[in-house]
Amino acid sequence: MKVLVLNCGSSSIKYKFYNMDDESVLAQGGVERIGLDNAFIKVKLPNGEKKQIMADLPTHKEGVSLVFKCLLDSEIGAIKSLDEIDAVGHRIVQGGDKYKQSIIVDKSVEDGIEELCDLAPVHNAGHLKGIRAVDSLMPTTPQVCVFDNAFHSTMPDYAYLYAVPYELYQKYHIRRYGFHGTSHRYVSKRVCEMLGLDINNSKIITCHIGNGASVAAILNGKVIDTSMGLTPLAGLMMGSRCGDIDASAVTYIMDKLNMKPQEMANYLNKESGVLGITGISSDMRDIENAAREGNERAQLALNMYNYRIKKYIGAYAAALGGVDAIVWTAGVGENQTGTREEACANLEYLGIKIDVEKNAKIHGDEAIISTPDSKVKVVVVPTDEEIVIARDTKELVEKAGK
Repeated sequence: MKVLVLNCGSSSIKYKFYNMDDESVLAQGGVERIGLDNAFIKVKLPNGEKKQIMADLPTHKEGVSLVFKCLLDSEIGAIKSLDEIDAVGHRIVQGGDKYKQSIIVDKSVEDGIEELCDLAPVHNAGHLKGIRAVDSLMPTTPQVCVFDNAFHSTMPDYAYLYAVPYELYQKYHIRRYGFHGTSHRYVSKRVCEMLGLDINNSKIITCHIGNGASVAAILNGKVIDTSMGLTPLAGLMMGSRCGDIDASAVTYIMDKLNMKPQEMANYLNKESGVLGITGISSDMRDIENAAREGNERAQLALNMYNYRIKKYIGAYAAALGGVDAIVWTAGVGENQTGTREEACANLEYLGIKIDVEKNAKIHGDEAIISTPDSKVKVVVVPTDEEIVIARDTKELVEKAGK
């Protein structure tokens, strides 16, 4: 079976095309600036080089059509006919309380995703455009939705509810949902394979640390808590997101800056985090470089960033009643050695001892970075969200006999 995985944003489409017989990647790339001037697709070639093609892309339909065109191209493509695409899997950020597992797309599923747009207006609207674009271009090809928050649906009510009037949950579904679920799911399973652990008898803390970042507490293969909330804004300090903040501070800032709710949401999501503290960048590589050059606000941002991760590790060790493994993944987690070292420092009382020298050498590779005598294994596991989506798509389509 050959599966195309699509991750459609408001103005972008990332894609990977798999041969699921051996899970090899046949093609991959991304479309950018849909609906804007200077739109393009960037295709990763088999030799590792990238080719960029400019195009007029007013809507997602043209964007998906361009992906298909590149897949069919005799030089850079991977197929001779669209009939070779057996199924399409989509990443969907917000499934709310409605979708707790992956599902084959039909009209009711499309309507359900649209109903949830209030909870993730930018993300879900983009995903829906991608689904409908495939509908129009390949109407008989089965599609599957894999929901970002589904892996977190095992959280108990005392962990996911906010202490606000209960009717807000009943009427408007106000609760903690959590995100990066496909990543947390992949790395928690993979670390058990690496360490020879039984996932059904394990206590794991997964740290998905990128421009967006979240931590999850996973007990016996099921999430019992996670740092993100109703939206991806909550929890850790991130590239341009503030993370946890006193709600009264939000209303105070709105009053002082005369901001409307959506303006405030943009401020906290796009102008805060390490970008807001440093005024330099939302990219942690830039912040590390500036700190090395003596920039005090860059160093402050690093201290804040690493401290919050450490706090969540400690909190989730308490929630789990101990921990077998701590997993680092995503762009920062896989590559930024200083963050891993600082967030794990002085946690020996929890049985966590990081091998500083080994940690300093690991950039994007699977590796155990704790010392041999560390009771808790600290592990770097590069994430692969797309293969999770592809596997779920294959499994559901085969079960349905489509």
